[in-house]
Amino acid sequence: MTAVASARPPRRTRHRLKPTSNNQLPQQLTTYAEATLWLQDHYNLEQHLGGPATEPPSLHRMNALMEMLGNPQREIPAIHITGTNGKGSTSRMLVGLIAATGLDVGSYTSPHIETVNDRIMIANQAVDDASFTRALSEIAEVEPWVIEATGERPSYFEVMCAAAYNWFAASAVDVNVIEVGMGGKWDATNVIDAEVAVITNIGPDHMEIIGPTLIDVAEEKSGIISNQSHVINGETSQELAEIIGSKQQRDTWHRHQHFDVLENRLAVGGRLVDFITPFGRHKDVFLPVNGTYQAHNAATAVAAAEAFFGRQLDTEVISEAFHHLELPARFEIVQRQPMIIVDGAHNPPAASVVAETLFEDFATNQQPVLVIGANKPRDPIEFFDALRGHQFSRVIATAADWPRAIPADELGEALQGAGAHVDVSPTVPEAIDRAVKIAGDDGTILITGSLYVASEARGQLLDTSR
Repeated sequence: MTAVASARPPRRTRHRLKPTSNNQLPQQLTTYAEATLWLQDHYNLEQHLGGPATEPPSLHRMNALMEMLGNPQREIPAIHITGTNGKGSTSRMLVGLIAATGLDVGSYTSPHIETVNDRIMIANQAVDDASFTRALSEIAEVEPWVIEATGERPSYFEVMCAAAYNWFAASAVDVNVIEVGMGGKWDATNVIDAEVAVITNIGPDHMEIIGPTLIDVAEEKSGIISNQSHVINGETSQELAEIIGSKQQRDTWHRHQHFDVLENRLAVGGRLVDFITPFGRHKDVFLPVNGTYQAHNAATAVAAAEAFFGRQLDTEVISEAFHHLELPARFEIVQRQPMIIVDGAHNPPAASVVAETLFEDFATNQQPVLVIGANKPRDPIEFFDALRGHQFSRVIATAADWPRAIPADELGEALQGAGAHVDVSPTVPEAIDRAVKIAGDDGTILITGSLYVASEARGQLLDTSR
């Protein structure tokens, strides 16, 4: 790895063109408030999913933006991660593994859970407000030239992605771990040639954009694979795995064939697992997180790290990395009396594994209470059924403060039609208060259905508990 890092190209030079329009002057961002307001003024696809498509997918704005910055994304070796579920967990695990070897690791993830700063991290720590402001100011400085070159303004996600790549280069990190926002081929992150390309799984999510079939989804996600990529494939469907394996690539490791979880046992405070990779076996690794599925994410992360380094990781490195592992809003227990669990699951496959963890690993004599929110255009009934919704004593329908949130009364009506015993609370704080009264000190509450619901709930509960 040292040889790779030392072989970086020299510091890039920016391409400065003169805008022809007087109203396209560079924006000066000097405060965090100015930076966030400027960012929010950009089109945000996350707020408009399910709406009419405005244009075919393209990387032309992103390529122009990176060119204006001097292509900083080419300066640092990168690991690129896509998949329907598990991207965020796998990214955090992978960052921890690489950081435990002594390297500086930059990571870009989305959406954020606490603040927008969370999208740009070094060693799983979000950049501070001053750094975030400087990172965005660099993008604001070149944006007029991008508009001049393309005739279009970059999107919210493109700005954030460019800021991350540029900041990591300026910070001289050793490795970048980059999480795809949506899909792969046309995602703004896909301006890199990843040394390792990770596909966690292929499932039915965002089908209106990257579907309509799972084959289409597999084609889109495998678009992150380049000729130099070592591919870590977590998808076990043979048909879909064949699509992934058909791309031009350096090598491919398939789950169940080249890497796998051999043992996966419930333990106090988490799980005790055994992994195997082409380099060997790792025994009795403790994961301080909940859910059998997290062991598979961990195996994928270990395989990706070993593919990157080209060797087996020391047991001490893995233990150190996972000892400090935190996965916000991933079956996260944020309160004990009553036990309140927050999870950002938002599609049926994710709901299914959350239900498995809740009803099998945390089984009690008392039925839990469910607080659920959902976003358009997803079908909340499919999610509810996958979550085993009828096993909850009470269901409280709510809505996050988010443009795509299904209104609480509309969601409640839909769930009632599915036979659920539903209360309606218009806001997340009201829903939490209602759930706590129903559950009592000895009860269990699950808050899920949307990462935005989970984020709101988590923020309120952790602030209250301090």
